Formats: sequence, C-alpha cells, structure tokens
Amino acid sequence: MKLHRLVRRWAVSYTENGKYSPVGVWFHWIMAVLVLFQLGSGWLMSRYPVGGSKLATYELHSELGLSILLLALLRFGWRLFVPDPINDADAPGWQSTAAHLTVYFFYALFALLPLSGWAMWSAIQPVEPLSVGGLFAVPPMPFHTLSPAWQFQVLDWAESLHVLGVFGLALLVPVHVGAAMKHHFWDRDDVVRGILPEIRDDETAPDHTQYTPRAG
Repeated sequence: MKLHRLVRRWAVSYTENGKYSPVGVWFHWIMAVLVLFQLGSGWLMSRYPVGGSKLATYELHSELGLSILLLALLRFGWRLFVPDPINDADAPGWQSTAAHLTVYFFYALFALLPLSGWAMWSAIQPVEPLSVGGLFAVPPMPFHTLSPAWQFQVLDWAESLHVLGVFGLALLVPVHVGAAMKHHFWDRDDVVRGILPEIRDDETAPDHTQYTPRAG
C-alpha cells in the first residue's frame, strides 16, 4: 500500500471519531502561538525608537509572518488531504455558518498579513532577503527598480492593508476563543476536545484517570 494511503488511513482513524489528527492539532496550536506572538511583537515594535533593535524585531516579525503563510498553505493542503472531523459545530444553523466563515477569514488574513508585511519590508531600501523558519531565504519583492516616490507609495499601501489585517485578526482571535469557550463550558459539546493534543491515559493510576480527550 502506498505511503500516502497509510498516512491518510492513520489520520482518518482520528477524524472518524470526532477528533482532529495529530498533524491537524499541531498545525492549529503552533499557528495559534505564532499568531499571538506576532500580535504582541507588532504592538511592542511600534513603540520601539528607530534603531537597530527596531529593525531586528521588524526582521523577526516579517520572517515569522512568512512562516505563518507557509504553515497556512501546508495546513490548507492537509485539510484537502484529510477533511476535518464532523463535530457539534457542524450542526445546521447560524453557528455552523459562522464557524466556517471564521475559518475562511483566518485563512484570508494568514495570506494578507504576511504578503503585506513582505511588501513593506521589500519597499525599504536597501533590503536584505528574509528567512522562513531558518530553512530557506525568500528574496524581496522587486521594488528596487521603482523610483523612491513609488517605493514610498507601495510602502504606504502595504502598511494600510497590514494595519487593516491586524485589526481584523485582533478582533477575530477573541471571537474564536470566545466561541470555543461557549462550546466547551456552556454547550458542553465535543468541539474543543477534538482539537486538544492527545495525552496517553495513565493506566497505572489507582483511579484509572483518563487524559485522552474523547468525543461524546
């Protein structure tokens, strides 16, 4: 049997039971940590005085943004390869529609923010290549051939889009977290359990404590 079929069968063994596969779980939580770090570092960076520290933070912020873009592309590919589990959030109604729209908005912002940030970095001359996760270099967008006036215009446009995306993300994150808390504490359904990392059950515990999140 081909490797991709074995991988898909392994992942589907989780999704059929209402859980995300371990790959999907780690995509979610790694990206969540990076997004929160980006929001915080962007806010701090705007308060740094112009100088080496601000430029170094700006470079790290830009590189992590491109890393998020890459992770979003890989996550989207994984979703196509292994569809997400059907859980209580998929019940017909406005909440299901809102949940799916939230996912679409997140993916749109995962594209808009890194690309606009990359454009901002590329419009500042002289510019150096960025690195994605320390794995490979990404050359700047070819704005060096533009006149200084056009470079400033590109920077202004990209910054406006970036700020718009930041406000959108800063609004979407608490909405997403709030909806998750509602599902878990108010509705008491399986939505949050499905995305929690799996921890092996403690078979030796005297009370047979179970740690593995279970659907239902």
